[in-house]
Amino acid sequence: MYHTIEFAVDIHPDLEVSPKKPLEKVRIAKGSRLQAQLKPYVIETDAGLIEVADLYFIDGRVARGIAFEKFSLAD
Repeated sequence: MYHTIEFAVDIHPDLEVSPKKPLEKVRIAKGSRLQAQLKPYVIETDAGLIEVADLYFIDGRVARGIAFEKFSLAD
């Protein structure tokens, strides 16, 4: 299921386009709304546990390990 998400800050993720292509560095501006499937999980850092998600965008690109504090559900 795709959700509309809105970014709370500018982010610069490396997007996976395809297994045969290099990662694509992009800028997603604060306030941008995109449709994505969310695959949430928790990672352990020096600062403690952080909730993150892999974002599977509707155009097929994937951003991995994006912290939930950087986006919210808009729908």
